[in-house]
Amino acid sequence: MKVHNVDMIMSAVKPEQYPEEGYPEFALAGRSNVGKSSFINRMIGRKALARISAKPGKTQTLNFYKIEEQLFFVDVPGYGYAKVSKKEREAWGKMIETYLVARRQLKAVIQIIDLRHEPSDEDCMMYDFLKHYNIPTILIATKADKVKKGKWDHHLKIIRNVLDKDPNDPIILFSSETGKGFDEAWAEIEKYLVVDEEEITTEEL
Repeated sequence: MKVHNVDMIMSAVKPEQYPEEGYPEFALAGRSNVGKSSFINRMIGRKALARISAKPGKTQTLNFYKIEEQLFFVDVPGYGYAKVSKKEREAWGKMIETYLVARRQLKAVIQIIDLRHEPSDEDCMMYDFLKHYNIPTILIATKADKVKKGKWDHHLKIIRNVLDKDPNDPIILFSSETGKGFDEAWAEIEKYLVVDEEEITTEEL
């Protein structure tokens, strides 16, 4: 997808604050500082629309980015940041769970994992949560530019094994620095847009 028009239109913490346009939504999940903002900026062709913070745990709301009047990226608070209080973690967890489980417009979760490291306990918990609720998942193994090309397959195998990955879930090597995986990531997202258009056409008939 070629992105020309994109806006960060709102931040929300509860359902009554969510957008009402009805466009398909794709949630971005991952550990704090894994590179969610960098992923968003690369995918939408902007340098700094999604703010990249030096302080992990800064995103505290669901941030909705409207893209080409066709879909939303929804950046959710990062998980696994130890300095966030237990009370804050519980509040964020409830907010995220409410969105992921009940939001009808949510088409898939894009879970971002650092290719360099074995998935954390929090990564596994998030993936298991998504599988438990049958939420379609696109796995992004980011920071590929930080790993030698000859080691990519080895690191991907570790991710698959540790997550016990569903064979139907795509996993895409990605680099926000070089743009590797950009086309593949958009191709996976656009599959859900085609399905959504077909559903609308069927309903009209």
